[in-house]
Amino acid sequence: MNPIDQLVLFLVSLVANTFSAFSGGGAGLIQFPVLIFLGLSFTIALATHKVASVALGLGAVIRYSSASNLERQFVLIMLISGLPGVVLGGWLILDVPEQLSILALGVLTGSLGLYSIFKPSLGQEYSAQHRNKHGYLLGGGVLFLLGILNGSLTSGTGLFVTLWLVTWFGMDYQRAVAYTLILVGLFWNGTGAITLGLLAEIHWPWLPALLLGSLLGGYLGSHLAIKHGNRWIKRSFEVVTLLISFKLIWTSISG
Repeated sequence: MNPIDQLVLFLVSLVANTFSAFSGGGAGLIQFPVLIFLGLSFTIALATHKVASVALGLGAVIRYSSASNLERQFVLIMLISGLPGVVLGGWLILDVPEQLSILALGVLTGSLGLYSIFKPSLGQEYSAQHRNKHGYLLGGGVLFLLGILNGSLTSGTGLFVTLWLVTWFGMDYQRAVAYTLILVGLFWNGTGAITLGLLAEIHWPWLPALLLGSLLGGYLGSHLAIKHGNRWIKRSFEVVTLLISFKLIWTSISG
């Protein structure tokens, strides 16, 4: 690629990951389709996007390291429950009909945004709930399923994790976004990148621009989330989920 193309990739990655870090997911809404538009196949674009998205989590870690205290039990639950699902999803995506999976994800993602819109108080205050054995088991089971989605699909799966932490465990949006960015962005996506890297080709020449944009976008979006708080994060979450839903449904129908 020439320097202009590299600059375009960097700017796309920066914008996509800034919005993702602020709303709790959705970098694939912009970044993944651009990779396909520029000539990569679905599987190569997916593997390349997964590798680049790890830098989003790293950027979030840098910003949240001094502003967020993660609870050890949630770190363990999200890692133990989610990582096996990510690996399984990476294997399954090679055999799942692409058009059907994209349509289903689009409908589900749109429902997240609508649910948040019609629940004005959702995620505005921290109210711990389901902190017992049954709550952790069910919560971990859903995180395992979300891990499968994360390993197999590209757009918006972090948003599912954010909303699940808010609705099931009673987190506010700001706290839930911190968990999503650090654990999903860094560890889930890192595991997915390794899995897909073993199963599909990664387009390495494009990664420097994508990684730099993801790193800076993760930091900038996290800074905006910390600065503006739950109300703005909630609105951003709703906008991003509905945009992703429209994009996925349109892609599945037109494809």
